[in-house]
Amino acid sequence: MAATPPLAIETEALVKRFGSQRAVDGVDLRVAAGSIYGVLGPNGAGKTTTVRMLATLLRPDGGRARVLGHDVVAEAAAVRRRIGLTGQFASVDEDLTARENLVLLARLSGFGRGDARRRCDDLLAAFDLADAAGRQLKAFSGGMRRRLDIAASLIRTPELLFLDEPTTGLDPRSRGEVWQIVRGLAAAGVTVLLTTQYLEEADQLADRIAVIDHGRVIAEGTSAELKARVGSGVLRVRLADPAARPRAQALLAAALAVEVTADTDPRALGARLDDSAAAAPALARLAEAGIAVSDFALGQPSLDEVFFALTGHAAAADTDTDGDHA
Repeated sequence: MAATPPLAIETEALVKRFGSQRAVDGVDLRVAAGSIYGVLGPNGAGKTTTVRMLATLLRPDGGRARVLGHDVVAEAAAVRRRIGLTGQFASVDEDLTARENLVLLARLSGFGRGDARRRCDDLLAAFDLADAAGRQLKAFSGGMRRRLDIAASLIRTPELLFLDEPTTGLDPRSRGEVWQIVRGLAAAGVTVLLTTQYLEEADQLADRIAVIDHGRVIAEGTSAELKARVGSGVLRVRLADPAARPRAQALLAAALAVEVTADTDPRALGARLDDSAAAAPALARLAEAGIAVSDFALGQPSLDEVFFALTGHAAAADTDTDGDHA
C-alpha cells in the first residue's frame, strides 16, 4: 500500500473577520506536499484572505493552520523562510528593468553581488525573458510582466508557492505560458496552491480542488469527483430552428424528468442527467414531434456546471468583492 504523502498545508475551522463580515468562515484544507491544489471561487469568496493567512500576512481570528509543519501564528518566521507568494498584483517595479528587479530582490534576500546576478540570469532564461532583460517593465506585455512576477517569487526556491489568481486579465496565449510554468514547478517538487476564478484553469492544473463560496469550502475533490457530484452526464442539444426551443425544452423536461436549461445560444438546451441512458429516448421524442436537432453531445459536466449546481450562481457572478479581502 502506497504511503500517504505528507501535508504541506493543514487548516481547521480557519476564520477571518473584517468588522462584522466573516471573509473566511471555518475553512478546512488538507494539501498534500508536491501537489497542485486549486482554490476555486468568484470574487469575494475568501480566496485571497485565506492565502494571506497561510502566508502569515494576516493573523487568523479563529481556527488553526499549519504550513510545512509550522503553525502560521506561533512559527510565522519559519513559514516565511520556506514559502513563496505571487499575489494578484505585480510586486515588481515598472521603472526598473527585468534584470534590475531580480538583482535587487536577490540582494534583499541575502545574495552576494555575483550570486545575485547568476540567479537573475538563471531565472530570466527559465522564464524566457533573457532577451528582454534590459527593458523597463513599463514596456512589457501583461504576460511577460506576470512571468517576471512569478520569477521574483522564486529568487529563493520555495518548498511551497502561493499563486493568487496568477492569470487574471491575461490573454489565452499568456495564460497558457503561465500554466506551463506552474506544471514545471510542480514537476520540480514545489507544492503549489493556486487560487482562481477560472474553472478551466482549475480543471487543467489542479490535482485536487476546493470550491469556496462566501468564505466556506462547499465542495472538495478531484475534478472528476466534483463533476460526478452533478450527475453521470450532461446532454447538450442544438436545434435547427430557434423558434422550436420552448417546445423542445418542455418535451425534454417531460422525457428526462429533470430541469432543462436554455443556453445563451438561442438554439441550445442542456440538462444534467442521473442516468445517461435516458438521453436516447428523449432525443427520439423530439424527432417524433418533428423538431429537428442539428447537433447534440453527451458528456461529463463542465466545472462551470458543477459550480452552478453547488452554489446556484455562475462562478464569476458574485461581484460583491471586498477589495483586498476577496
